[in-house]
Amino acid sequence: MLKKSSIVVAILLILFAIFRVFIVDSCSSKDTEYSEVLSDNNAYVGDKSCVKCHTAEHHQWKQSDHYMSMLPANDSTVKGDFNNVTFTADGITSKFYKKGSKFFINTEGSDGKNHDFEVKYIFGYEPLQQYLVQFPGGRMQVPRVSWDVNKKRWFNQYAGQKIPSHDWLHWTGNAQNWNTMCATCHSTNLHKNYDTKTDTYKTSYSIINVSCESCHGAGQKHLGYINSSDYKSGDKVTGSFMKLGKNSGQLEQINTCAPCHARVSEISPKHIDSKEIMDNYIPQIPDTEYFQADGQVDDEDYIYTSFLQSKMYSKGVKCSNCHNPHSTKLKHIDNQTCVQCHIPKKYDTSKHTFHTAGSKGSLCVNCHMPGKIYMGNDLRHDHSFRVPRPDLSVKYGTPNACSNCHKDKSEKDLATAVVKWFGPNRKYHFADDLIPGSQLDANSEPHLIQLINTKTTPNMIKATAAFYLGSFNTQASLNTLLSCLNHNDAQVRYRALRSLSSFPPNSWIENVGPLLSDKVRAVRIAAADLFVSLPKDQIPSQYTSTFESANKELVSYLRYQTDFSVGNVMLADYYLKIQDYANAESFYLKGLKKDNKINYALLNLSSLYNAVGKNDASLQVLQKALKNDPNNERIYYNLALLYNEMNNTIAAESSFAKAISLKSQNPRVYYNYGLMLNAKKKFKEAEAVLQKGIAINPDTPDLYYALTFVYIQTGNQAKAQQTAFRLKQMDPSNPNYQELFKNLGLQ
Repeated sequence: MLKKSSIVVAILLILFAIFRVFIVDSCSSKDTEYSEVLSDNNAYVGDKSCVKCHTAEHHQWKQSDHYMSMLPANDSTVKGDFNNVTFTADGITSKFYKKGSKFFINTEGSDGKNHDFEVKYIFGYEPLQQYLVQFPGGRMQVPRVSWDVNKKRWFNQYAGQKIPSHDWLHWTGNAQNWNTMCATCHSTNLHKNYDTKTDTYKTSYSIINVSCESCHGAGQKHLGYINSSDYKSGDKVTGSFMKLGKNSGQLEQINTCAPCHARVSEISPKHIDSKEIMDNYIPQIPDTEYFQADGQVDDEDYIYTSFLQSKMYSKGVKCSNCHNPHSTKLKHIDNQTCVQCHIPKKYDTSKHTFHTAGSKGSLCVNCHMPGKIYMGNDLRHDHSFRVPRPDLSVKYGTPNACSNCHKDKSEKDLATAVVKWFGPNRKYHFADDLIPGSQLDANSEPHLIQLINTKTTPNMIKATAAFYLGSFNTQASLNTLLSCLNHNDAQVRYRALRSLSSFPPNSWIENVGPLLSDKVRAVRIAAADLFVSLPKDQIPSQYTSTFESANKELVSYLRYQTDFSVGNVMLADYYLKIQDYANAESFYLKGLKKDNKINYALLNLSSLYNAVGKNDASLQVLQKALKNDPNNERIYYNLALLYNEMNNTIAAESSFAKAISLKSQNPRVYYNYGLMLNAKKKFKEAEAVLQKGIAINPDTPDLYYALTFVYIQTGNQAKAQQTAFRLKQMDPSNPNYQELFKNLGLQ
């Protein structure tokens, strides 16, 4: 299920990457109708060339052809019922029928009316099959109604959601676009070839579906070598010019699988030949946007992020230890998979499981890899391999595997049962710190620092902690983030750089400069993104050339994302930083055309119009944002500042009050509102607002500074001195406060 977010993330979604590798040899030929020739196309030979030698594997793949990916729609590939049947879900009635040899769906279009749409391709095979419709501009769209292969019925993948026809999430919109969201993982050597100027695609691929070469690389060099005199004379080449050989290591396997079994942002169509995944992709971390607070999967299940949290990963387990790499099926049934490593007499027994042998509760997977249904009918398992923690469910509300079966029991009862079996103390797990750290409250910072400073914390979790630390503008957080810049894991360095944007440049410029030439492309891009905010004359001369190089990679990365709504906003943000207002406006508008609900873009566009003196346009944009989200305190705060600048103090005061009534946590709301009330001589109201702000943000010096002036205005010398004394304790050296301290006799 797709989720909306008003927060721009640098991570674009590959929303339909299914937990299986799809391979079939019957369609290795090129689809000439939709794709065009690529410069490197002749490097790909297709499955038919591979199976001339690999006959055993070929037989295996034929047995697993129900995992195939994308194929032209015809009588042999379409599994859905197109015999003039109708299906109604969430107010939309769709009809499925054939006209000659072609397949059609009559359903709601982008104008809110039903139209006939021809099915060009099938997409997937089991447990569901989707259908692709071709639109102008080279776009391929995925209808929300899919075919349940096992139950032989039509169903709505997102049951219960009524999506307006003009919405980003509608099947005709950007969120359900094959070129952007699905294609890379379901065809071989795919290039989306998006033109941002015309908003069109010329998407191409070498092989229509996932082939041998999707994992093993282009086969032409391999075939040439096998047929060469070098090979015949015994001059062997390791790997024989192929990727992912039979005895490949853990990281090679994981990084081959990860691009499709992870929620990632692809950096560039031009891949670097590298063993480091972040040279070509930026994987999602387990933050609370897509995961539970403890790191368990919540939204679409992408294995990579979960697995890198696990003890299995830390012990060297790789994908092929459990899964057949060609069929993706488990090599052994039920607990036999786990007892390859775990002693059966110790773990595959009721003394360990506390459940009867042969029951669901006795299966390792049900306790340590709880499953969740995605895409309407597809069960996938969490690969973080964790011990159930009902006690954390009691304390924080996070889910646990026990509750999946014992729905009649309270979390407290389940926690009590665990204590009865294993005693009162639980072995430490990073979730003990990650959960309170993710709450981003006054108690979070020490937990996050603890995660980063603990050697046994998985690097994926350290990266998540670094991400959260960006919310704490303290010296302790700054010092910890700066230390992360030297970490050997690229994800940790990358997330630390992203979080440093919350801190003033003079606190990080010397530490970040060397990372402009980091060995990993994603890290260089993040470092460049920080340096972009600096005036050119403030960039140290020793970093001028490395910044220029990294900045080119940054711009290339951002431009590559512009087929996606958020990608346009990211590029617009870049142009806003460098004060290229024309390009910034253009890309904000392009992003909003794809998704008019992105309030982050509306807020930034409003700020842009304000910066160029177009306050009327700025106001209109904020009013659009308010229609999207009438209970967003940030919008009211921005409205208050704008109204005040436009000399509409009545509307400004009303907007400030609304922001506070919505429980804003932003200290600037209280600071600016307090000063406005003070200027209007509403001293009691000003005092109350500033004291409320201090109660929420007790470590914000500006609030004490403003409150001191309120007391001075009312002649309350004692309270003025008391408040100023607290300010001096917090920030004694600030030059802006020295005159105040002097006048109140505090020097």
